[in-house]
Amino acid sequence: MSSKIQGPSAPAVRRDPYEVLNVSRDASDQEIKTAYRKLALKYHPDKNASNPEASELFKEVAYSYGILSDPEKRRQYDTDGFEAIENDNMDMEIDLSSLGTVNTMFAALFSKLGVPIKTTISANVLEDALNGTVTVRPLPIGTAVSGKVDKQCAHFFGVTINEEQAQTGIVVRVTSSAQSKFKLLYFEQEANGGYGLALQEDSEKTGRVTSAGMYFLHFQVYRMDSTVNAQLAMAKDPEAAFFRRLEGLQPCEVTELKSGTHIFAVYGDNFFKTATYTIEALCARSFEDTTEKLKDIEAQILRKRNELRQFEIEYRKALARYQEVTNRCNQEKQSVDELLKQRESIHSSFTMDRPPNNASGSGTSTSGKVPGEDSKADSLSDDGSSDGKDRVAKKKWFNLNLKGSDKKSG
Repeated sequence: MSSKIQGPSAPAVRRDPYEVLNVSRDASDQEIKTAYRKLALKYHPDKNASNPEASELFKEVAYSYGILSDPEKRRQYDTDGFEAIENDNMDMEIDLSSLGTVNTMFAALFSKLGVPIKTTISANVLEDALNGTVTVRPLPIGTAVSGKVDKQCAHFFGVTINEEQAQTGIVVRVTSSAQSKFKLLYFEQEANGGYGLALQEDSEKTGRVTSAGMYFLHFQVYRMDSTVNAQLAMAKDPEAAFFRRLEGLQPCEVTELKSGTHIFAVYGDNFFKTATYTIEALCARSFEDTTEKLKDIEAQILRKRNELRQFEIEYRKALARYQEVTNRCNQEKQSVDELLKQRESIHSSFTMDRPPNNASGSGTSTSGKVPGEDSKADSLSDDGSSDGKDRVAKKKWFNLNLKGSDKKSG
């Protein structure tokens, strides 16, 4: 089965992956792949519908292969065991051919809701390929072939390339204007004349079509695992989704093909209906500029992924510092508001309604005088009488008036 088919989350009782696949610790990638294919077919749900143990063994085999087929996970496991990889997400795939109608409908519903559900390939298709009993149609370089493939079935194509085309590189692409869901598969020739699944690419929606492609261009080509991005998009941390966006970029195991005939297939991955498609094989010689652009842009993406890993560390530190100073700012605002509130309260305590202060020294305060009494106080002497000069002036004026009155009267 495909090196891209990973198992479910870690089994409750975890056994050594090398023991599960029955391979040595220095086994080659090809030995691991061959062992996995045999065990996966042996325990495939299609072949063991009445045996629940087989289903668990199938998951364990898939989980173990998910570790040993990934160079980084294998290195981590060899160094530190399961603890080094227990936090990694290992996506569970569902074999729709083994589900009942009701369960298939639920799977379709979850898929429409955006829950990432990957599907395995039917055991019948894989077994027929291994036995070499499939019909292979020719797919000449530079031509396109259209067709319809039933759900959980596959159409096989043989692409024959010469030495020059092998050195230049080829591209195989499948598109569906009906936006069908499908898988593009690549098979390797087995010793018994059959074909073993080596690569698979799930179709993705790009614009108004769904498409999948494989690129054999003599340099490391990468594939984007959409499941990783889908899981991140469902998370509640948008920053994490951004920083992990390029983590779904995974290297393809096969980067070049030798001259000869190579087997590809289009697998119908729709839930309820056939998949319509167009497949074509192209020689990269006619796309030299495009090939160079792909090589350059993937190198830029890899550099950007490394930059983001470093930048996330800086960002998290800055974010923590920002949160710290933001909290400090809020505290300072509350402190200032409280001080100003106390100041206003003190200011408002100065009021005319405040009772008089009787604790001053002897004598009457001038602030207690009634308005208009100041003039009377100024015109009186110490004994309460008017000033002497004023008294004389008033008397003379009074006397003159009296004398004038006497003359008139006499």
